[in-house]
Amino acid sequence: MIQNNWPTRLWLTRHGQSAGNVARDAAEAARQLSIDIAARDVDVPLSALGQRQSAAMGAWFGALPEPERPNVVLFSPYLRARQTAHAVLDLLPRGPMLEVLADERLREKEFGILDRLTVMGIREKYPELAEQRSHVGKFYFRPPGGESWCDVILRLRSVLDTICLEYAGARVLIVAHQVIVNCFRYLLEGLDEEAILAIDRAGDVPNCGITDYRFDTHPGQHGRLLLVKANLVAPLEASGTPVTRRPDRPGAAKS
Repeated sequence: MIQNNWPTRLWLTRHGQSAGNVARDAAEAARQLSIDIAARDVDVPLSALGQRQSAAMGAWFGALPEPERPNVVLFSPYLRARQTAHAVLDLLPRGPMLEVLADERLREKEFGILDRLTVMGIREKYPELAEQRSHVGKFYFRPPGGESWCDVILRLRSVLDTICLEYAGARVLIVAHQVIVNCFRYLLEGLDEEAILAIDRAGDVPNCGITDYRFDTHPGQHGRLLLVKANLVAPLEASGTPVTRRPDRPGAAKS
């Protein structure tokens, strides 16, 4: 008999559109070097549209039958992710929850000295770093004071260890950020650098898009989580809520 050390269901979601997404779009449209937002990245809230997206996603989860709804909710401590998670929780019918927890390991990728710069700003202020990033590739490139995708993957490995140890058999919803979703996919689907960057180039993770995994007993000795659907936006479309797909920071831009 296979002993399941995995959740029976795992959903990865990106937060709703944030004020930072809106400010970034405005800065790039105006060909500015930096993004005009005063708050720390950790304190950037949802936009009005992001609140609608979060509510639409929450209503979708709330409409699931009780045995299929999340009973563990883990989220990035960044305000936009916290607000998204609580919007979902507000719309889940009251029932037993095993855990509702902010986990700092789910935080946004850190961009170091490139934070708040547009792509044009990086090329203008740090041309040598832009050249290095182009040469090394975004998977391994670590800006001064920041993280590479590999650094993010390292901390997410410990998140998966925690999930298997504490939430085996549970239904786990994770609310985080674009790079976090993609790096989880790298781990859960056994991808390599080429495969995950091809997924990244194909399109940004939608705000409040849902990537769904279910436990299957057949693969491997102990079973594993298998992908059901990536970047599901039907909950937004069904409610008439606009879908947005822009990266959070220039470090997430396509290479």
